[in-house]
Amino acid sequence: MKPVLYVFSLASLLSSGAIFGFFYAWVCSTMWGLDAADPAVAIAAMQAMNASVRNAVFAPAFFGTPFILIATAMLAWLCRSKAAGLIFAGAGLLYLFGGLILTVNVNVPMNEALGALAIPQDGAEARKIWENYSAPWQFWNTIRAIVSGATLTLTGIALLLLNPRTA
Repeated sequence: MKPVLYVFSLASLLSSGAIFGFFYAWVCSTMWGLDAADPAVAIAAMQAMNASVRNAVFAPAFFGTPFILIATAMLAWLCRSKAAGLIFAGAGLLYLFGGLILTVNVNVPMNEALGALAIPQDGAEARKIWENYSAPWQFWNTIRAIVSGATLTLTGIALLLLNPRTA
């Protein structure tokens, strides 16, 4: 059972790292770049990115991470690594609520509302739309990035606890 646990542990680390990196990149570059662009261009770019993110490469990290972590928690528990199991479970629940469910209930509706808009020809109107969208979207994305970073950190701690020489 231990080799399966190690495979799941590494999958947990990889998926946690992937989703943290995804949200973090939006925090420290993508949105700053869009905010610096012409608002009509920013709206069009965000609409295009939101349309393209629903794909088979993104889905496993976004949707799978909490379930991989919870499966890893159960395997760790069965292998008598109870402390690691609790931490994996905590990481899975943290991302489930602070990443996946938050995104589905906050960022996705914002993205869909922006996607339904025609890009205004009037610069002032485009600026108003972008400013009303960008600041709250970035706030909630920062929350997702912090939660994902905490998820990754907990996953690393749980991995350390699986090795009795480091715990």
